[in-house]
Amino acid sequence: MLARIPLVLAVFVVAFVVAATATAAVTTPARTLTASAAVGGDKININTADVKALMTLEGVGRKVAEKIVEYRQEHGPFKKAEELRKVDGIGGGLWERNKERIVVK
Repeated sequence: MLARIPLVLAVFVVAFVVAATATAAVTTPARTLTASAAVGGDKININTADVKALMTLEGVGRKVAEKIVEYRQEHGPFKKAEELRKVDGIGGGLWERNKERIVVK
């Protein structure tokens, strides 16, 4: 009987480790998503940001991001953040949702 106790204990420990590992695997994507969301809160320099970075702004898809880059290439760097409103597709609502994250350097 005593010989079985270490075996039962070993099985319990293995089961616990497997369960803990499975839980960590399930929660890791949520942590990564949270970390990505935090990155999404970073300031965006509209004079240097590429399409991918511009797409982290709320409501900015690929087409609008490409329009921002095209506008910058045609008209030169933005002098102030508010000039972004001149880009086709940047309306008042989009500006208001993102103005705290938009910078010009």
